[in-house]
Amino acid sequence: MVMPSKNRVKFYAPESYYHAYNRGSSKQTIFHYNDDYVVFLNLLKRHLSPEPQRDKKNREYMWLHNDIELLAYCLMPNHFHLLVYQRDEQALSKLLKQVSMSYVTYYNKKYSRIGPLFQDVYKASLIQNDAYLHHISRYIHLNPKNYMDWKFSSLPSYIGAKQAEWLKPERMLDLFESKQAYLTFVEDYEDYKKQLEDIKSELANS
Repeated sequence: MVMPSKNRVKFYAPESYYHAYNRGSSKQTIFHYNDDYVVFLNLLKRHLSPEPQRDKKNREYMWLHNDIELLAYCLMPNHFHLLVYQRDEQALSKLLKQVSMSYVTYYNKKYSRIGPLFQDVYKASLIQNDAYLHHISRYIHLNPKNYMDWKFSSLPSYIGAKQAEWLKPERMLDLFESKQAYLTFVEDYEDYKKQLEDIKSELANS
């Protein structure tokens, strides 16, 4: 089902938070094996690393490290979520265009197919209130039922189990007293269920 049009970005704002998401066409699987998840994450890394990355012919990939921060993510078998803070008004569009095009090329070649992979152009919600911002990373991290063991989300970086230079969770962690306080916030889902219901009209896929 196509997401409501209110979740489509109609304008881009600099110095703003966005929740971006997309899914496979007709909800088809877009990540079949661990390698598929890793390829997608490496594509994010390619454009967000602290230093510009180059291809085999020494050509520099589009470098967006100074234009946008990836704050949180979760990749699921048939969809993905990203939480970003963009400084440049076109950074999110550039990032997802590059990542999506490269991933579709990889996927179609690997699985011997042609045509679109994703349902549509990605959707994004501009985060304009504190409640949405405060809760959105938890919403993203709670996508998998086994969220504590899910390897393809940013939660391990939030709780200190992993580190990646191209991921910047600090803006969200600064809202909490400690990494343990953040984990408690994530785990304490039932106590916060009412707050999540209050903002569900803004949360993607709610």
